[in-house]
Amino acid sequence: MPRGSRNLLSFQDEEEETEVFKVKKSSYSKKIVKLLKKEYKEDLEKSKTKPETNSSADDEQIADKLGLFKDTVQEDGAANSEQGEEEMEVESEKEEEKAKAAGAFSTALSSLNVLRPGEIPDAAFIHAARKKRQMARELGDFLPLDNDPGKGRLVREDENDASDDEDDDEKRRIVFSVKEKSQRQKIAEEIGIEGSDDEALIAGEQDEELSRWEQEQIRKGINIPQVQASQPAEMNNLYYQNAYQTMPYGSSYGMPYTYAAYGSETKSQKTDNIISFKTPSNEMAPVTIDLVKKQFKDRLESLKEFHKANQEQHERHQQNRDDSIKIIERLEGSSGGIGERYKFLQEMRGYVQDLLECFSEKVLLINELETAMHQLYKQRASRLVQRRQDDIKDESSEFSSHSNKALMAPNLDSFGRDRTLYQEHVKRRTAEREARRARRRLAREQSGKMADHLEGLSSDDEETSTDTTNFNMERDRILKESSKVFEDVLENFSSIDYIKSQFEAWRSKYLSSYKDAYIGLCLPKLLNPLIRLQLLTWNPLEDKCQDFESMLWFESLLFYGCEEYDQEKDDADVSLLPTIVERVVLPKLTVLAENVWDPFSTTQTSRMIAITQKLINGYPTVVHAENKNTQTLLKALLLRMRRTLDDDVFMPLYPKSVLENKNSGPYLFFQRQFWSSVKLLGNFLQWYGIFSNKTLQELSIDGLLNRYILMAFQNSDYGDDSIKKAQNVINCFPKQWFTNLKGNKTVSHLENLCRYLVHLADTIYRNSIGSSDVEKRNSREHIKQIIKLLSSIRALDHAFTVANDHNVKELKNLSDGK
Repeated sequence: MPRGSRNLLSFQDEEEETEVFKVKKSSYSKKIVKLLKKEYKEDLEKSKTKPETNSSADDEQIADKLGLFKDTVQEDGAANSEQGEEEMEVESEKEEEKAKAAGAFSTALSSLNVLRPGEIPDAAFIHAARKKRQMARELGDFLPLDNDPGKGRLVREDENDASDDEDDDEKRRIVFSVKEKSQRQKIAEEIGIEGSDDEALIAGEQDEELSRWEQEQIRKGINIPQVQASQPAEMNNLYYQNAYQTMPYGSSYGMPYTYAAYGSETKSQKTDNIISFKTPSNEMAPVTIDLVKKQFKDRLESLKEFHKANQEQHERHQQNRDDSIKIIERLEGSSGGIGERYKFLQEMRGYVQDLLECFSEKVLLINELETAMHQLYKQRASRLVQRRQDDIKDESSEFSSHSNKALMAPNLDSFGRDRTLYQEHVKRRTAEREARRARRRLAREQSGKMADHLEGLSSDDEETSTDTTNFNMERDRILKESSKVFEDVLENFSSIDYIKSQFEAWRSKYLSSYKDAYIGLCLPKLLNPLIRLQLLTWNPLEDKCQDFESMLWFESLLFYGCEEYDQEKDDADVSLLPTIVERVVLPKLTVLAENVWDPFSTTQTSRMIAITQKLINGYPTVVHAENKNTQTLLKALLLRMRRTLDDDVFMPLYPKSVLENKNSGPYLFFQRQFWSSVKLLGNFLQWYGIFSNKTLQELSIDGLLNRYILMAFQNSDYGDDSIKKAQNVINCFPKQWFTNLKGNKTVSHLENLCRYLVHLADTIYRNSIGSSDVEKRNSREHIKQIIKLLSSIRALDHAFTVANDHNVKELKNLSDGK
């Protein structure tokens, strides 16, 4: 396609240029007419022997050819637009300029190498260069490449113009063999035309092109009558279009393809000017029935193959369609479950959000109620402890050696208190204390336990009616407030059973998403407020306290997550109850141990040990030494025991002359304090198995026995009273302490007690010297009892010492018996 005109120094036109359909016919037609005339004249000169009639026939034939060609050109020109006519005129002028420059071809050949860099070649120079390359191809000579190709933009545009010519591909190909001479060239050589003559070469080439064009026109002429005979006149246009489309352009001749496009359209409209030409027998192949049948068969085979390919493609499409339908059905079938799952999870999401919003408001109320209940228990326990401490102070002041001098002191004591008012309170407390003791004594007499009772072993935990009434009123108020916490809440958000059922449904339907949401880990915290509300009045230190395992929340959650199929080892729902015990029960028990438990009370101590041991044995996965909440509980117990040692234990020291009277107040007070200390020692040692031996020995032996009880032994009578007290103290020791001991030595913390027993045996023996035989026999029995006590705590070295010193031969049997 010819390019549009472009500015020499602008790139814009090059970007905006568009392809223009140009028909190059006028100049080419004129050129062919000239060449035909020239050839005709040469033939006339060389063939004078031919008859005149033949010349006239040839003239008519040439004239017919020219007339046909002129008609074609005229028809083509009429079919073109104004723009096409202008372009054809421009091309015609260029062809005329090239014809004028043909005379200077020989001069241009000699000046091919004279072109300076940057100089623009003219048309004659370009034409000479092309002819030089054409001659080199035909002679098989070496075709040199341009040493200095044009680097300027104009030169490249000329080269691009050259590429648009119809024979540009042939000129650019490198031919490595000698081109065979065409028929026209052979005829030219026979009639004596030299190959070096440029005009002759041009004429030969153009004759060959003209021959091809003539043959094509002849084929068209032969086919026209057949089409007209078999097709109506209105189908001519369609026939010529199909005829030109089926023939490859340039396959039989070198004419531009634009002749076929425009020529076919014009000739299909003018049926009157159609001229039939006879097909040369030496050029056209005969059309036979076999050839037509072969073409039909080939066409049929190609159609069958095409049909087979289409059928296979149709089958593939059908299979893909069936597969897609199956996938759609499967997805539609499964989408129902997904939709239900999505709906259920959205409902659970909304339910949990509402539940959390509800608890966020109610937890504050639950915390206040729980704190109020703990404070109520703490106040009652503190009141009892304070009363016991006041009683000890009152009795100690009353029986002290300087008590009489204190009565003559000023009205203000050392603390700045009014002594008169203080004495009134003392009298009131003393009266209340004696009344309580009388009631306990009466109760023991009625139960038949009076003979075995020792003063100081009973706990003074009786409350006044006023205190009891106030406690019950406050407790009832708290319970009433607790019943109103979820009064304005639906059962869906206040019932453990309903909440449990929601999560059980989630677990049973969609277990994977249930686990992915870690519901098993969230449930203990989610149910925490409701469980704490039910445990509001739970106090295992009280009598008739309901066991937490029999409460509604425990029974409701007992079988949560327990299905018929096998459970996974790492299933968090299996440890739901142990986790609740760890996070709810243990913290509440810690508060009770720190603020409510009284270590002096054997009953409370036994109950506290029982609930602690139950948690350790029943929930070993959470209640163990490494657990944080368990450690907090044990620390609270130890702190409470140490505080009792520091604040509540008191051992009075009186001279033996004061204690000689067995019915005196100082003696009774001394005995009461001694036995209360022994009672506390027994309470401490009940924690064996929960606390370590080292902790218990430091707390009970070093802190209580060696510090207070042994000091009381020094003021006791050397005889039955001391041995009885020592027997009760040793009975408090766990037997396991001495089971695995090796050697003859006992526990190192008991060395002071062993030395006291040895000293007691020596004292009894010295006191028996000079006495009657009955007293000596009693003293000897006391010494044997001391040896038994030493043997019971595996202090065999001290036992052998006492036996040797006092000549006791039954030591071996006694030690073996123990």
